[in-house]
Amino acid sequence: MTARPPKRIDPSGVSDLPDRLQEIIRRRNTVLGPGYQFSETIPVEFVSGFGAHLVDREGNDYLDAFNNVQGVGHSHRHVADAVSRQIASINTDTRYPQEALVVYAERLLATFPAELSKLSLPCTGSEANDLAVRVARFHTGGEGIIVTRWAFHGRTREVASFSPMLGAGSPLGPNVRLITAPDPRLCASEQSLENYMREQVRTAINDLNRHGYRLAALIADSAFTSDGIFTHPVGFMQAMVDEVHAAGGLHIADEVQSGFAQLGDSMWGFSRHGVVPDIVTMGKAIGNGFPISGVAFRPEVSDEFGQKVSYFNTLGGRSLSVAAASAVLDVFEQENVRGRVVVNGATLLAGLDTLTRNSPYVSEIRGSGLYLGIEIVKNRETIEPDPIRCENIIKDLRDRRVLISRTGPAGNVLKVRPPVAFTAADVSRLLETFAAVAKLLL
Repeated sequence: MTARPPKRIDPSGVSDLPDRLQEIIRRRNTVLGPGYQFSETIPVEFVSGFGAHLVDREGNDYLDAFNNVQGVGHSHRHVADAVSRQIASINTDTRYPQEALVVYAERLLATFPAELSKLSLPCTGSEANDLAVRVARFHTGGEGIIVTRWAFHGRTREVASFSPMLGAGSPLGPNVRLITAPDPRLCASEQSLENYMREQVRTAINDLNRHGYRLAALIADSAFTSDGIFTHPVGFMQAMVDEVHAAGGLHIADEVQSGFAQLGDSMWGFSRHGVVPDIVTMGKAIGNGFPISGVAFRPEVSDEFGQKVSYFNTLGGRSLSVAAASAVLDVFEQENVRGRVVVNGATLLAGLDTLTRNSPYVSEIRGSGLYLGIEIVKNRETIEPDPIRCENIIKDLRDRRVLISRTGPAGNVLKVRPPVAFTAADVSRLLETFAAVAKLLL
């Protein structure tokens, strides 16, 4: 499976856009370096936001059911005030004692199992995963990495080497082995998903050993987002982790996308499976869009690395980012965010199920909380992917000012991933708008 081409905008093909926007696109293409792309084929210039809403230059309100980076909401007043107070005071790094940094680490670690009691704070999810794998290699003495077949874990050179979603232009490392995502439909009729995934991991470990690579880590996004969103049934992860530990490797839970209550029934996606990882990585929603990420460790995994290897991140853990991240935890406590996600997520899932259950083009709806995937196919029997119909649904919703995205190897899974700020009114608007485009599914 080859990677989907990036959505780049050709200025010559946007003549129907306002002159101002055409000029911005032209100048952007002139001065920006490689890798920049728009989230939508037809770009929208947003100038403000609130909650799960974005507002364009003309004052049109868009419902954001796509971007969970601003998890507790665009322009959340409590976060904005905390950042404003901090930047007017001091913004120093971790080489100096900061009580606020220690308090934040204590509060964040309190949301994890007691075994995970050490925290590092880089800037991005890519940096978090880079550090996690570096520590795993140091601790195990191994180099082998196991990931799912269409995983995405980041864009640094190291992390890109085990992010197959980036496609052929970003080669995988020779020490990387791919396993199939936990799709119950792939199991033989008499086989449990737990045993199917155990065999996948065992086979990957054996192949690494055959080629001279001792296992360092299995790293898995707890929602298996890029593979198409696979969250059920719960419980299959333990068998995978047992195989990894038996081979001397570590389990790294990538919570960059699935963490901070996005899946609703727990703060962290791995908790749903009853496992305790060796390392957990965080990003995106941790600072509500501020450049901060996190890595939580079992101390027996990280302590020797900290004693023997110099690791310092100039911007990681600075007082300004810690202020933003601390404010996010405040909002979780003050607004009962997880409880809201559970209720609103259940309503959203039930509504989407009602709207799509009789469609010959919807194979299934997957997910948990406010993290849902709707698989669009050409035929329910063959489940052949239909990325064109999927893209048309996204465009139709965008034209009606509701933003979602897509995922999966073929780009045929509608990704509904709003911020956890999503309200009951937002759910109603999304369902009403989705009902208006349901003709594409009949």
